[in-house]
Amino acid sequence: MGLNVYLSGEIHTDWRERIISGAQGLDVTFSGPVTDHAASDDCGVAILGGEDKKFWHDRKGALVNSIRIRKGIEDADVVVVRFGTEYKQWNAAFDAGFAAALGKSMIILQPEQHDHALKEVNAAAQAVAREPEEVVEILRYVLTGSLPG
Repeated sequence: MGLNVYLSGEIHTDWRERIISGAQGLDVTFSGPVTDHAASDDCGVAILGGEDKKFWHDRKGALVNSIRIRKGIEDADVVVVRFGTEYKQWNAAFDAGFAAALGKSMIILQPEQHDHALKEVNAAAQAVAREPEEVVEILRYVLTGSLPG
């Protein structure tokens, strides 16, 4: 059995790399959004032309990005959603809601300080992890039945 895993959420730390590196040797295919912040923000106007108002600039980018995000979540067996400490992650919350609505298995990756704010998101998830390495161990267990040790 292999897994398609979509890595959603915060783009300012190395959590994705830690999961991908830790999962070497497991039958896992990873996907995720464009993590180049500038490219993600500006893709709509770079491809479709400029906008005078920031709202329409952002909207064009969001719509273009949604093609990749929607496809990645729809194709995923497991969606990992990371909520970081520095920024409000509205897009991550939206991705979690979309994944939940599709009945996808979810692992939420978040610091303890977000427990109350994310209680409904966490209730929809199959697991809440604190560190990327815990996500790797969940994937390892699902695929092999092996406990850490």
